[in-house]
Amino acid sequence: MAYQAEYIWIDGTEPTPLLRSKTKILKDSVTTPPIWGFDGSSTEQATGDKSDCGLKPVFWCPDPIRGGKNILVLCEVILAQTDEPHPTNTRAACVAAAEKYKSAEMIYGIEQEYTMMRIDGTPFGFPIGGGMPAPQGPYYCGVGAGRVVGRQIIERHTEACMAAGLLIEGTNAEVMPGQWEFQIGAADAITVSDHLTVARWLLHRIAEDYDVVISLAAKPQKGDWNGAGAHTNFSTKAMREDTNMKTITAACEAIGTRVMEHVENYGHDIQSRLTGKHETAPWNKFSYGVSHRGASIRIPWTVARDGKGYAEDRRPNANCDPYVVTRLILETVCGA
Repeated sequence: MAYQAEYIWIDGTEPTPLLRSKTKILKDSVTTPPIWGFDGSSTEQATGDKSDCGLKPVFWCPDPIRGGKNILVLCEVILAQTDEPHPTNTRAACVAAAEKYKSAEMIYGIEQEYTMMRIDGTPFGFPIGGGMPAPQGPYYCGVGAGRVVGRQIIERHTEACMAAGLLIEGTNAEVMPGQWEFQIGAADAITVSDHLTVARWLLHRIAEDYDVVISLAAKPQKGDWNGAGAHTNFSTKAMREDTNMKTITAACEAIGTRVMEHVENYGHDIQSRLTGKHETAPWNKFSYGVSHRGASIRIPWTVARDGKGYAEDRRPNANCDPYVVTRLILETVCGA
């Protein structure tokens, strides 16, 4: 019996690319999804006179929404004429960096924050018709009506990620009402980025059923409200094995030598989020510290106690490209 393969890719929309997908029907005898194509002139990835772009499957998993034999297929975008990576294809560069520094055995965990929005652009959880909810305080990891909204979406998304075999580690309500987080990892740069991308697609798709828009905007609500980030935890083999904090400190110092290169590639509108308030460091200043959520990089207190483990780069936006973020951390830390 034939089955459905949902081909998923990242488009060329600026300043923040969007996820796109379309369905291919595969015969029962097909076990490896083939290269496919799409109209790049409709995704900001080609001109009308040379519109064809290619979809190269790189990761696939069970489709938890359709069920059965159906699958989700994550693709790299390639140039139709040459099969080379498309200019918008950031995964290819990440693959090259991962191969170059594979001996470091770097692994990551990414904390994906996001905000549920109504169709009219107001945060889901803010009063209908205008006005503001009570100040931040009771919403983070909260429970109960008036504190938490959208839990049904969270539950469905979590179950879908688990059924798909994605490396989802947990979920929680965030500081602003209507804001949530899920975590993916721990895994190498490519795996964590692939799984996060598919998990993002599943979140958008499930939210459709509730007429809820998922926003990855850095500052979805102006004013005295937390922004949305994608805190990225990272650890080399040496960071996990040394017991004197030396390699962890060296990693932080190395990142401190390329501050603006990282910040400028950590997601659109990062200055509105990294203000020095709401658990952030200023976007143009670098710092690191133990248990310090106002630092650029936080070192967990358990890591300081044990002298080994991981560090958390708190600067990436919710709308960051995980392939770019993981590549930059890998190149900076391991190339120092």
